[in-house]
Amino acid sequence: MSKGTLHLIPNLLNGDQIDVLPKTAIEAAHQLDTFIVENEKYARRFLIKIGIPTAIDDLTFFVQDKHNPKQDYLPFLMPLLEGKNIGLLSDAGCPAVADPGSKIVKIAHEMQIPIMPHVGPSSILLALMGSGFNGQEFAFNGYLPIDRGEKNRRIKWLDKQVQQFGSTQIFIETPYRNVKLLETLIQQCPKSRLLCIATDLTLPSQKILTKTMAEWKQQLPDIHKRPTVFLIGK
Repeated sequence: MSKGTLHLIPNLLNGDQIDVLPKTAIEAAHQLDTFIVENEKYARRFLIKIGIPTAIDDLTFFVQDKHNPKQDYLPFLMPLLEGKNIGLLSDAGCPAVADPGSKIVKIAHEMQIPIMPHVGPSSILLALMGSGFNGQEFAFNGYLPIDRGEKNRRIKWLDKQVQQFGSTQIFIETPYRNVKLLETLIQQCPKSRLLCIATDLTLPSQKILTKTMAEWKQQLPDIHKRPTVFLIGK
């Protein structure tokens, strides 16, 4: 018996902007009735938005906890060994990119299960594309440390990567801490260092602006509690 395929289904980044998803990704999701998800409530809501033809209560959901050990995920993938196709759905953006779904994909490879990634919005790539920074060499650093001293040291290190190697450094923050992070960046980085702030990506309110730290200091943007990606580059 041939194995099923693990389909990596992209989700929306923000709001209800379904038009940012390609038709092929939506069609792929419509063919599935079993999904591995981070949050069943969010997954149901998304699948209803894209008009999945199967009754929502007839769908099967395996909920992934990023803290669970590998063996807890094995039962999720067993239907694939029986020839059934399954979808891996992120809470936002592309599965397995800055997302715990990568653990599922790794296990699927170990089990020699076919993988089918589908195109969709990634806040990391959208921000990089719109920044004007080096797209040949870049790194996504996730969340910076919460501890003030550790955060300052991390920012200094990131700035050094930009200065020495020209590599774009990308990171995010919990939205309600955005302003504090921006203030810290302005304090810790050279005045001439370029910072791109990409906010509300894919929404009508989207803004992507690149300025020097000195210019940002003169006029802080409204990014409080708004999904934002930060990039420093040259």
